[in-house]
Amino acid sequence: MSEDLREHRLSGQELFKGGFLHAFRDQVRLPDGSATFREYVLHPGAVMIVPLLQAKDGGLRLVLERQYRYPVQQTLIEFPAGKLDPGEDSLACAQRELLEETGYRADEWARAGLLHPVVSYSTEFIEIWFARGLTLGERQLDQGEFLEVFTATPEELHGWCRDGSVTDAKTLIGALWLQNTLQGSWSLNWQPASGLSQE
Repeated sequence: MSEDLREHRLSGQELFKGGFLHAFRDQVRLPDGSATFREYVLHPGAVMIVPLLQAKDGGLRLVLERQYRYPVQQTLIEFPAGKLDPGEDSLACAQRELLEETGYRADEWARAGLLHPVVSYSTEFIEIWFARGLTLGERQLDQGEFLEVFTATPEELHGWCRDGSVTDAKTLIGALWLQNTLQGSWSLNWQPASGLSQE
């Protein structure tokens, strides 16, 4: 990283600590020597899963969710996702979230990459995982969690991204990764789930 752009923390103040969010206001020294404040939220990190379902007709379908998001007062189309528990491995989290939210287990997993959805005010990062060889079981939703699971073709998802029906940032990135993977431009390193906990 260029030292010319780095901002140095001078002091900090805790603004809020809730059950999920932890907000701070730091005074920082800017590259030109002047000082200003940065407000940001600490986030434990999360995972998102792009589940690939082989349809009975041989085609490919994606497992998606509709979930009401209170801050934006809208029901959004999203890939399954969830936050990391303290000390939790990202693959274990992806396996847990896929099972809890959709009821699916996967035979194979591939890590695609990492994204920072809101770099201006949060430390949040999201690990992107692909899953295939899906077997449907019973969902294990958290208390107070309500969502609708459905499937769609890649073409349908890309159409929704294009026309603005999908606005969730992580799902848009997942669709981009999916498109490049299906076109053969980007490769995935698949690994078997055998021997790895999915409970």
